[in-house]
Amino acid sequence: MAQFTVNTNRFDPYKNFKFRVKWDGRYVAGISKVGALKRSTEIVEHREGGDPSTSRKSPGRTKYEAITLERGVTHDQEFERWVNKVWNFDSGLGSEVSLKDFRKDIIIEMFNEAGQVAIAYKVFRCWVSEYQSLSDLDANANAIAIQTIKLENEGWERDYEVVEPAEPSFTEP
Repeated sequence: MAQFTVNTNRFDPYKNFKFRVKWDGRYVAGISKVGALKRSTEIVEHREGGDPSTSRKSPGRTKYEAITLERGVTHDQEFERWVNKVWNFDSGLGSEVSLKDFRKDIIIEMFNEAGQVAIAYKVFRCWVSEYQSLSDLDANANAIAIQTIKLENEGWERDYEVVEPAEPSFTEP
């Protein structure tokens, strides 16, 4: 595990609007929103016969919530290529799913205001469970067309190799 150094000059938390998502070793174009990374652990309650009328609690199974990615519609086909590995309508009977490579590990990077990677998370064994290729179209709207994928995953962890960057400062003359 990496050693932590504390930037004693930084008091502000990181903003949530500078981020990028990477899979297959490259950044995915145009992602405008990433859903929260959330996990929950079930509670296993038990009690011994001689205990008072209270239960003991211990951790059970841990579940990881699906992560939603949104981006504006472009000619980039990364979302659709991945979706088609899970279910490809026109591929023929028995070959609708690409069992070999429908799962991907992804990396979510957060940047500080100076554009330096500040925090990163690795998300493991993701696959697309929902796909919206096009949002509602409305002739009276003034909005961006949005694509959405929902990624099921089997866990995530912070990348402790990414350490707090030395933030730049302006020198006074």
